[in-house]
Amino acid sequence: MKDILDFLKDLIENNNREWFDQNRKRYQKAKDLFEVFITDITARISLNDPSIGLPAAKDSIFRIFRDVRFSADKLPYKTNFGAFISNGGRKTQRAGYYIHIEPGASMVGGGIYMPPADVLKKLRKEIYFNADSFKHILNEKKFKKIFGYLEDFDKLKRPPKDFDSMFPDIELLKYKSYVVMHKLPDDVVLSDKLADHLLEACSAMTEFNHFLNKAFEE
Repeated sequence: MKDILDFLKDLIENNNREWFDQNRKRYQKAKDLFEVFITDITARISLNDPSIGLPAAKDSIFRIFRDVRFSADKLPYKTNFGAFISNGGRKTQRAGYYIHIEPGASMVGGGIYMPPADVLKKLRKEIYFNADSFKHILNEKKFKKIFGYLEDFDKLKRPPKDFDSMFPDIELLKYKSYVVMHKLPDDVVLSDKLADHLLEACSAMTEFNHFLNKAFEE
């Protein structure tokens, strides 16, 4: 991972096309290393969670090139390598496992991030009718130790429409994303224990992802 982090550190300081073109070989090396890593980690995650299949790394890894057409931030490149590992790769609407490598901001996470309205309603219905099962997953000892809680960056202030506001677990229906995250310090990313950390976290969220994916079985 050292070559990947070193490239990204330099990219942060030189986020422009001229520098990127001059360092394209470094980018390609870092990209190839990340692809090999994701191929290996996908195979190992699938041993614990066969439901993801064996998506190709190229179908899981996000492009480093930013779409700046409608963004105030015109920097052309992302400063991370990221991959969403799930049945169907990064373009799926289903829950999966997210690996993010970025200097000082690496993490492992998962779930379903900002789903479209129809999918979000399905997720809320699944939770509404199976709230006790969902709470059991969220309160499982290993899950809480690694992730703590659902990320609430886009949580609604008021109950969502079409659901009873007096529902005892209405707070669980206010989320617009159902995701969890665990930060990875650079020393962990650079250690030979990185894969172990990732696999432990992914194992802890497997039942969480399975629960969310039940919403697609209607």
